[in-house]
Amino acid sequence: MTAKPSLLVTRKLPDAVLERAARDYEARLNAEDKLYGPDEMIERAQGCDAILTCSPEKFTAEVIARLPASVRAVATFSVGTEHMDLEAARARGLVVTNPPDVLTDSTADITLLVLLGAARRAYEGQRMVREDKWFGWTPTQLLGVQVSGKRLGILGMGRIGLAVAKRARGFDMEIHYHNRNRLAPEIESGARYHAQAEAMLGHCDFLSINCPATPETHHFLDARRIALLPERAIVTNTARGAIVDDGALIAALKSGRLAAAGLDVFEGEPDIHPGYRDLPNVFILPHMGSATLETRNAMGFKCLDNLDAHFAGAEPPDRVA
Repeated sequence: MTAKPSLLVTRKLPDAVLERAARDYEARLNAEDKLYGPDEMIERAQGCDAILTCSPEKFTAEVIARLPASVRAVATFSVGTEHMDLEAARARGLVVTNPPDVLTDSTADITLLVLLGAARRAYEGQRMVREDKWFGWTPTQLLGVQVSGKRLGILGMGRIGLAVAKRARGFDMEIHYHNRNRLAPEIESGARYHAQAEAMLGHCDFLSINCPATPETHHFLDARRIALLPERAIVTNTARGAIVDDGALIAALKSGRLAAAGLDVFEGEPDIHPGYRDLPNVFILPHMGSATLETRNAMGFKCLDNLDAHFAGAEPPDRVA
């Protein structure tokens, strides 16, 4: 009987994913869901053929160089690969895969949640009720911003951006977008393309950030670009925290230049900028975009599909390095 490949699974994944991993691999699991530092991860990977990792683990060039020679493939549970030095992986001959497509709907859903939560002052309303400070209905209580019929600018019209646009049309929103390339008319579905992101910002009653984190998008939303948004615009970010300059966004929220923000991701998370914690006009969630059982199962299965292909001698369908 051919020995099963040895697989290090760095975090506690949903039960169905772990059951499949244990069935098909000599799986080393992390029952305590402890976040491994580089040294511990490298030690635990000794003798392993592959690693199934998550975004908090950083595969820098140094870490990749120190991986045991036995490790030939890494499947990351996240679609984003900014925690992986892909060039270093290619130079080492390390196969890297991710799980695209499967978290599109859940992330688009959470985008609408934070957009509506920010616009309708949901955090303030929740706090009022939970702290027993609600003394009944009044005509001017917690007046928010109407979503229906407003202009929505989408930064990054990939799978998730398109899914956000589809949902926003249910609110009769006028869709604007910036993307590296213009989409075909039948895919645009009437959305208005802006070749320059800055040209789009003036049309954004709401701005939804849905682009990848890259050196080019690092701190894209800074003070200069916030100034291009309409007065009292609302910003949402369900992509990556590093796309936003926290200091600039917090200043705009405090001054009233922006009406509100809805955020599911943060730079340096979970150690978020403390300025967000006490702002009443920011609706914040702890990186829950893909947090449905269906989606997390699908992400794990995609990772295993890619590893199965690799160990069967085939090209993994979702290889990124």
